[in-house]
Amino acid sequence: MMKRSTLKSMLLSALFLFSIGNVTADNERLKPFVLASKGAGTVAEKSEQAKAALSAGGFSVVGDYTPYPDANILIVTDDDLKKNAAASEQGGFGAVQRVSITKSNNEVQVSYTNPVYMANVYRMKGDLSSVAARLSAALGKVEEFGSEQGMTASQARKYHYMLGMEYFDEPSVLAEYASYEEAVQSVDVKLTANKNGVTKVYRVDIPGKKETVFGVAMKGATEADQYMDDRFIMKEIDFHDVKSTAHLPYEILVSGNKVYALYARFRIAINFPDLSMMGKNSFMNIMKTPEAIRSVLQKTVQK
Repeated sequence: MMKRSTLKSMLLSALFLFSIGNVTADNERLKPFVLASKGAGTVAEKSEQAKAALSAGGFSVVGDYTPYPDANILIVTDDDLKKNAAASEQGGFGAVQRVSITKSNNEVQVSYTNPVYMANVYRMKGDLSSVAARLSAALGKVEEFGSEQGMTASQARKYHYMLGMEYFDEPSVLAEYASYEEAVQSVDVKLTANKNGVTKVYRVDIPGKKETVFGVAMKGATEADQYMDDRFIMKEIDFHDVKSTAHLPYEILVSGNKVYALYARFRIAINFPDLSMMGKNSFMNIMKTPEAIRSVLQKTVQK
């Protein structure tokens, strides 16, 4: 029979190793995006290749969005993403990953959102490391990018850009309906109608939960509407050689009988955490964007 002192020693050793593992994991620096590949080709060719690879890897492509020339975005989900979304508070925001195919400097870049980073900034139950591994196997992995220093998991879970700006759990309430069923049907109809320059790109229903996430394209009809326009916003903030096109599209979440959107001071900052507050290519250049997005989304989905 094992001596009590020996058993105690083994348990303490196990706890020590477990804590070291957690420290190591939390010290890992996470970044918003993963560059899968870059090289010769066309956006159309690379998009079809990515679709085939994603399908073979067990992902479903639920949306396809071209926000401007030489850029295409595939929105994907799978059972693991939807199950994690169902287990997480407002988890619908993390029910998809986005894959971008962008031509830049005479080469085509294939990139995707980093599932582990997104799981943490959206405070999800699971860290989606298995999804990250499957995306890497399907598309490749050259490097993570989007932030010079990156963030630890614990930093990502409590992230906000700066004092006084919104956290993940402070989304905008866009509308309220009598029931989830009425809300999701009404939002779907309104987005399909392409009102106010806001158009549905995809819809994913979260299984076993009254929650649905929609992806939306936003296009300003006039110069006065430019601050809600996807192309204008990205022209101002996505200026590095490796493109963060997979920032798009924006999400609207129906959870219960309410309709939400992450406020842009959070939603933009999580993908561009190094963006300076002032100067060229800064938040100052899109200062009107957060309220412009909130306003147009609210106007589009309100009861």
